[in-house]
Amino acid sequence: MMMTPLLPALPDLVPRLRCGVIEFPVHHMRGGTSTGLVLHAACVPAEQTLREELLRHLMGVPQSGRQPGNRQITGLGRGAPTSNKVFLAEVEQHAGQPRLVSTLAQLAGEHGDIDWSVNCGNMSSALQLWGLDSGVIEALAIGAHDIEIRNTNTGVITTSRMARELDGSFTAASIPGVTGNFPRVDLFLRQPAGAKTGKLLPTGNVQDVVHGYAVSCVDVAVPMVIAPASQFGKTAHESIAELEADTAFMQAIRQVWSAAGLLMGLRKRDGRLMTLEELERSETIPKFCIVGPASGEGNIEVRYFTPQAGHASLAVSGGCCLAAACLIPGTVAHALARGVPPVKQMETEIELGIANPAGILDTTIVARQDGATGNIAIDGAAYRRSAQILLRGHVPLYQPSSALKAWLLKQI
Repeated sequence: MMMTPLLPALPDLVPRLRCGVIEFPVHHMRGGTSTGLVLHAACVPAEQTLREELLRHLMGVPQSGRQPGNRQITGLGRGAPTSNKVFLAEVEQHAGQPRLVSTLAQLAGEHGDIDWSVNCGNMSSALQLWGLDSGVIEALAIGAHDIEIRNTNTGVITTSRMARELDGSFTAASIPGVTGNFPRVDLFLRQPAGAKTGKLLPTGNVQDVVHGYAVSCVDVAVPMVIAPASQFGKTAHESIAELEADTAFMQAIRQVWSAAGLLMGLRKRDGRLMTLEELERSETIPKFCIVGPASGEGNIEVRYFTPQAGHASLAVSGGCCLAAACLIPGTVAHALARGVPPVKQMETEIELGIANPAGILDTTIVARQDGATGNIAIDGAAYRRSAQILLRGHVPLYQPSSALKAWLLKQI
């Protein structure tokens, strides 16, 4: 795999002027069970105000304030948090090899705030396909190809693997929540523990009591609050629609995840500790889930929140976090999981299935027990996704500010 020349040889990745309107290059993609845009970072303004204005135009969200009920009909966003993601991507050289660099912007349909604090494991599975399709990376032979992805939001390094068949097509796979077979992507997280907080157990405890509820706060790929469904009068087998319709339940979990976020010491991108009010409004952290015994396949059942909205299936980062929690004695997940082997002192790959509304998310956790302390160490996590290009092309920007228009004209 090698890096091809950048923008001068890639006209499709450059803004253009057509009929007096600036048009911006985008790939609209699906990664796992999320959809959003992948943009070439070199085409995006470095100045934060202009960058965020551009993303709001592209996704059809308000430039300022709130717009309840906004359907995003002027952009490519789709309302749910899982379909309001934008990745900025580029290539850097590392140890003599090309490496993708990704930065995630999480938008919301009803307001213009953009969260730059987290990564998205689902949409990350679209990045290698974007790189190959746009030409910034090139696979030269048939077979499997790996490329590292460095995420700037979290610092996490992921290895993405795709494979080509003899006819040049990508090896395909099916995953829960997606109908049909699409290009298969295997994603390997290295040293995912403490991705956001620096600690596997951000509070220092395997369990905490928050507003009277026992929870486990775990940080593997993403910080998450895990609670037994039974405490809320639930089973973790309910539909997401049923859970979201229960206003008392939603209010209770909102209080729990916000207070737990304070205990975890979650921080904004600039390093400042998040306030309770910021956590209550957060679209991304901490993630929250209720868990219960699995009734069929899988080691544990889950209903997952992002946190403001229920997830139709399960984010892969959250799935990896929950799978790791199942291996840690004393957590609420470990107590409810079935068929989970004990972690050995020798580093071992342990496969766990997480049952969710769309099916089973298969994960592999690389774990070991520290002989000196007895603590569990999580050294890696892997999951399988599929990716898809929904469209590629240029989006006309009909209402850019004068400052954004001036910047874009300089790039043409």
